[in-house]
Amino acid sequence: MQNQAAEAIQQAMLPHLGNAQMRQLSFALDFVLSQYNIRPKDGVSIVDLGPSNDELMQAFLSAKQLEGCSSNTIRYYRTTIARMLSSTSKHLSHIRTEDLRSYLCNYELQSQCSKVSIDNVRRILSSFFSWLEAEDYILKSPIRRIRKIKTTRTVKEIYSDEALERMRDGAKTARDLAIVDLLASTGMRVGELVKLNRNDIDFEHRECVVLGKGNKERIVYFDARTKIHLKEYLDGRNDQSPALFVSLAAPHNRLLISGVESRLRELGRELGLDRVHPHKFRRTLATKAIDKGMPIEQVQRLLGHAKIDTTLMYAMVNQGNVRASHRRYIA
Repeated sequence: MQNQAAEAIQQAMLPHLGNAQMRQLSFALDFVLSQYNIRPKDGVSIVDLGPSNDELMQAFLSAKQLEGCSSNTIRYYRTTIARMLSSTSKHLSHIRTEDLRSYLCNYELQSQCSKVSIDNVRRILSSFFSWLEAEDYILKSPIRRIRKIKTTRTVKEIYSDEALERMRDGAKTARDLAIVDLLASTGMRVGELVKLNRNDIDFEHRECVVLGKGNKERIVYFDARTKIHLKEYLDGRNDQSPALFVSLAAPHNRLLISGVESRLRELGRELGLDRVHPHKFRRTLATKAIDKGMPIEQVQRLLGHAKIDTTLMYAMVNQGNVRASHRRYIA
């Protein structure tokens, strides 16, 4: 009970004292209260905990939305945090490191998810509790002592030149051919692709402005072949939709992410290619750019990554180049 009383006092004084003052207050409370037996009055809570867990979660999500996070990211944050809160009856100010460590272990066992997925949960909770600490809702983030979870890094496949050519040859419509070419030559995200409008394309300079994560704009570039196929596709359209890619049937609505993914999967099945997915074009471009000597900082800018570590995760070094370098420098 002494610990609860000390926490209640510290929580109440948190908005009014600096870090050094809070440390001194903590030492004083520990020393003084350890000499007393404290019991709350019947029916009286030892502390007014302030905003509820749900209110704090909503305040955090509002802050992330203001920072420019996408609706999908906000939804992922909400689901992850709400799941953790539903597993405990404690107020956020009373959650300890042991509670979160136990939650992550149980979540991994129950959901049978990968180490990557469980580390994503840890990362989101870390962001949440760090925000609570920065906003003076809690004394100290309880997840700070839970380190990044080690994951097994698998070498993900990229498209071979032959596979790309087969997809181009196998595309049955001018639209599908233009999609394959644009994804392959720009490395843009599929979410960026479906947001493009006709007037976003600068054919003269072979570039276009895409709206990436966090509503950040950047310029991407495409090759001459993509320019030709894009023009052929647009010249063959008879609708008035401003969207760059639309459905083939009337009323020619803007193509959605699911539509692009579905069409590429179907194309892959028709050609006997495994795991054809729009994101694979992005990984392929990054890998080939680095293999050909493009500075990693420029690849980062091209892909629109905030952190260079993300770019390094996307780019898989060509094993043939590793073998050739070994023979050249070591063998």
